[in-house]
Amino acid sequence: MRYAAPPKPRGSAGGGAGGAEKQRLRASGGSEERGACRHRRAALQPSGVRLSVRPPRIGGGPAAEPMQPRSERPAGRTQSPEHGSPGPAPEAAPPPPPPPQPAAPEAERARPRQARPTGPMEGAVQLLSREGHTVSHNSKRHYHDAFVAMSRMRQRGLLCDIVLHVAAKEIRAHKVVLASCSPYFHAMFTNEMSESRQTHVTLHDIDPQALDQLVQFAYTAEIVVGEGNVQTLLPAASLLQLNGVRDACCKFLLSQLDPSNCLGIRGFADTHSCSDLLKAAHRYVLQHFVDVAKTEEFMLLPLKQVLELVSSDSLNVPSEEDVYRAVLSWVKHDVDARRQHVPRLMKCVRLPLLSRDFLLGHVDAESLVRHHPDCKDLLIEALKFHLLPEQRGVLGTSRTRPRRCEGAGPVLFAVGGGSLFAIHGDCEAYDTRADRWHVVASMSTRRARVGVAAVGNRLYAVGGYDGTSDLATVESYDPVTNTWQPEVSMGTRRSCLGVAALHGLLYAAGGYDGASCLNSAERYDPLTGTWTSIAAMSTRRRYVRVAMLDGNLYAVGGYDSASHLATVEKYEPQTPHPGVESCTWRRREAGSGSAPSPSLHRR
Repeated sequence: MRYAAPPKPRGSAGGGAGGAEKQRLRASGGSEERGACRHRRAALQPSGVRLSVRPPRIGGGPAAEPMQPRSERPAGRTQSPEHGSPGPAPEAAPPPPPPPQPAAPEAERARPRQARPTGPMEGAVQLLSREGHTVSHNSKRHYHDAFVAMSRMRQRGLLCDIVLHVAAKEIRAHKVVLASCSPYFHAMFTNEMSESRQTHVTLHDIDPQALDQLVQFAYTAEIVVGEGNVQTLLPAASLLQLNGVRDACCKFLLSQLDPSNCLGIRGFADTHSCSDLLKAAHRYVLQHFVDVAKTEEFMLLPLKQVLELVSSDSLNVPSEEDVYRAVLSWVKHDVDARRQHVPRLMKCVRLPLLSRDFLLGHVDAESLVRHHPDCKDLLIEALKFHLLPEQRGVLGTSRTRPRRCEGAGPVLFAVGGGSLFAIHGDCEAYDTRADRWHVVASMSTRRARVGVAAVGNRLYAVGGYDGTSDLATVESYDPVTNTWQPEVSMGTRRSCLGVAALHGLLYAAGGYDGASCLNSAERYDPLTGTWTSIAAMSTRRRYVRVAMLDGNLYAVGGYDSASHLATVEKYEPQTPHPGVESCTWRRREAGSGSAPSPSLHRR
């Protein structure tokens, strides 16, 4: 690499010329000297390397002229006309100065300089990668951080463009945040409503504290629902159409259901159109009616709601006596104003399902019932239902239909059984909805070859064999209390008998009494607790199966101590004389059953 040697200074030995030159340089502010220094530094750089150094301005004067190459610079030095006497004559005449360049137009001087285009490797990085390969970035905290920042801005009042006025409270917020979370605010701020152009909006029919909590929820997505704010928060969330908060309020109320508040929650849900909560609260009232009827909320119900409850088929009550007592308690809570409603209420009470003793000892003795002609007719209807059991199929009305608890699915029971050497009274129940068996209370007596049927909400175990003798005893199972209770015994010992229920009565036919096969039959009325003999079958039958169909009873097959039977007999309660029909198949210990509805499931 070649370097150019710097030129030697002239007149360094002192003298007038050298001194005058130094004075001239000092007077010019050293600009020429600095120019010479720059020239010398440039000459020391390697060839092919360019350095651009802009000298600082001194005193606001004009910048120094760019340095010329050595070959173009004048050989001697001359003094500027404004400084003293000229220096020594140059060795050669300097070339004439270049002609002055015309001044650029004003627009040309104002035009910004164009950036020099860079090459492919200048200012950019070239990557060798697979074609189409990209990297995706997804920040899961971006939304959270953004809303946290906006919440802090709201607290400081930064960039807030809306102020909500509720009563004496002012709530600052951002329209875009409120509109993005609430359809109510979205319609207010985006449609042609006057509020869309205002910075102050007044809201009515909403709790100030609830609104403040909901605005805060729009920024933080967090809210606490409790007993102290749920009754104001749910209406406010419904108004602003914040369905998530509304559902959270309903979930909280659902978890708080109790006999003491379920009626109030049901009414609250109805007022604010919370359909799921309304249905759940109504089911709870029906399931726990006995306890609900003792509360102050029940006593304050209007007539329409009381009628709705006591007329429901899904009312869960151990006995119709509980319904009767609940109705009378409601009337007596304000007897002067409610006395007139007794007939309408008694039409919803299923008096025929009450026992005869209760009808005569309590209903007929009640002055509120006795003094109304309509109530007397209802009492006569109930007593006739008891006195004419064979006519119950004709006398049947909605008041004679047993109630069925809502939500309780069909249950299959396995009762007693065993062998000749091991007879037991254990019982199991199969829940068709849960698809599982579970053990229930055992019978008080061991029974094999027992007859079983259901009347109303109770299961009856009739007769059977205990390993020693044939039985005439009867007991019934209450699924609500999970207990067996003794009932009135039959008039005849029976095992291997057929049992069925028809019109609220229990029928027992045939069987074996320990000595011979039987063709006799008898009927039990659970309401009166009495057994009554009915017409006997034309054939003795044990291991007979009895089923109900279309208001009639059918005795199918069996064994007459000599042969297995293929005959069927039909019993008509209105004309109690059995007739005989042929059966085209022979069956030992024939089984029979009937389906009350077209949907029959096999397992």
